[in-house]
Amino acid sequence: MSINLQKGQKIDLSKGGSGISKLMVGLGWDEAPRSKGFFGFGGGASIDCDASCILLNSNGRLYGSSTNDCCVYYNNLKHSSGAIVHHGDNLTGAGDGDDECIVVEPSKLPQGVEKLVFVVNIYDAHNKKQHFGMIENAFIRIVDMSNNQEICRYNLSENYSGMTGLIAGEIYLKNGAWKFNAVGQGVQNAPYVNDLMNLYR
Repeated sequence: MSINLQKGQKIDLSKGGSGISKLMVGLGWDEAPRSKGFFGFGGGASIDCDASCILLNSNGRLYGSSTNDCCVYYNNLKHSSGAIVHHGDNLTGAGDGDDECIVVEPSKLPQGVEKLVFVVNIYDAHNKKQHFGMIENAFIRIVDMSNNQEICRYNLSENYSGMTGLIAGEIYLKNGAWKFNAVGQGVQNAPYVNDLMNLYR
């Protein structure tokens, strides 16, 4: 049975010590209805949200020496370790369910990786005059892929108006067990994934 988390809540993913061998992190969102423009047509470009996974070391800093070492995103869909696989970019967020999915196998993570931060940015947000106040129904969820059962879900229901980046949640290692933390922190100036990575340099 899935657990609905509130901001700041944490949950143990270790399944009583046996651990989860493979999990899926699903992120979803919808564009909020727009006010109608001239002749009843809504204006503006579609909102392109990009989900990414940032790898951190025990000091909470970026793991490795290159972007591909420390981030799995639309331009680097698979980590070199094989532990993290991004299932591709969704350019509009249209439709129900997960818009972007990232699969994680914790046992394959390189030694020294102790936290995975799941973030979303609105691509080219400043030029398009877009922000997360124009997004609704955003969520992050964790699924145990051994049985396709949802473990937990966090609905990001705060007002993120003016924010162009979002730290949705994180999976972190503590006392030998992997846990999930519902973060839900907006970032004002993060129209590109590199802006979010800079928070951890």
